[in-house]
Amino acid sequence: MQNRNPAIAKVLNVLVFLFLYLPIAVLIIFSFNDSKSRTVWSGFSLHWYQELFQDEEILSAFSTTLTVSVLAALIATVLGTAAAIGFHAMKRRPRHLLMTINNIPMTNADIITGVSLMLLFVFTGNMLGFSLGFGTLLVAHITFNIPYVVLAVLPKLRQLNPNLGEAAMDLGATPWQAFWKVLMPELRPGILNGLLIAFTLSIDDFVISYFTAGSEVSTLAMQIYAMTRKRISPEVNALSTILFVVVLSLLLIVNFREMHQTKQAEKRDKALQKDGVKGGTR
Repeated sequence: MQNRNPAIAKVLNVLVFLFLYLPIAVLIIFSFNDSKSRTVWSGFSLHWYQELFQDEEILSAFSTTLTVSVLAALIATVLGTAAAIGFHAMKRRPRHLLMTINNIPMTNADIITGVSLMLLFVFTGNMLGFSLGFGTLLVAHITFNIPYVVLAVLPKLRQLNPNLGEAAMDLGATPWQAFWKVLMPELRPGILNGLLIAFTLSIDDFVISYFTAGSEVSTLAMQIYAMTRKRISPEVNALSTILFVVVLSLLLIVNFREMHQTKQAEKRDKALQKDGVKGGTR
């Protein structure tokens, strides 16, 4: 029985991956189908991609999605990095409490977050005189991106030598120079990972965007939902394929960066251990 377990495990893994990715593979294949049929292959064609890039509604939704994703990722990265530095400098109990609060948006259901933000924006808008639109959509994306940036930057802060900043200031650097020229290069990998994760989450979000965008603003995910409700066109296959490729590419970049950083850290640790052994023998 022990000899069969690995084979059974491999079969189960293959079945799981087929269940997860076979529908996506079918969608990608039929995005190049020459006809409107979703079940009959009639020849390879880029017709639906051409139609996609001539659709003004889709281009407008793409522009909105890209603008919101870039702005939300940049702002969330700045705020999340500052929050991570603040959390790291706190004592254990308040840091643990704030980290628990920071993790709530990630464990909370998207629909609850979306409805909560919508009610907040509607209530505040009635008092201040604004309505749901691009601004509320941007704030919502910044809000759910910040916790992920915090979690991406904190491990790098824990790896830092706590005396590094003080050593730089002892050598004549100002607090700002010590942070920007000494600490920031060490934190940059975590900050970039947080930026990529935030951008990926923003460009892929539907539920929170649906509740906070209002009636005049639409993202790509919302546009796909509207297209499937009104008319199912092969343009949906083409648009979904592009989104899948973009998100997959960003996730691969993040994962390869983390693997590279882990290998670099292991090499540094081995080099330090060798130097310590050599110093001890001398």
